[in-house]
Amino acid sequence: QVHLVESGGGSVQAGGSLRLSCAASGRTASDYGLGWFRQAPRKEREFVASIGSTGIMPYYADSVKGRFTISRDNAKNTVYLVMNNLNPEDTAVYYCAAGVPGPSTRDYDYWGQGTQVTVSS
Repeated sequence: QVHLVESGGGSVQAGGSLRLSCAASGRTASDYGLGWFRQAPRKEREFVASIGSTGIMPYYADSVKGRFTISRDNAKNTVYLVMNNLNPEDTAVYYCAAGVPGPSTRDYDYWGQGTQVTVSS
């Protein structure tokens, strides 16, 4: 069992930055790949970024490539998502997930409760 808790969401103006954190707990948390997804109102949950269990092979959705950076610190069982040059289309609830990793929600077994990110123009 892996428990995930996101933090770091908030409100920012367009062009600004935020850093999301996701703390993972559970005996085997460091064995899992970790991913970030987001869900805007009336839209399906979509993939943002993922990273392997050892911190290699980061993978990004085209919509965030070059603006977002995913990383993890296994000593702290934490994954981060640094988001730069935010725009209003990035407004969503952001979810952390543990699993394979991959770009599909079906690749993940555990999910956090989400953190809201709001970008104003």
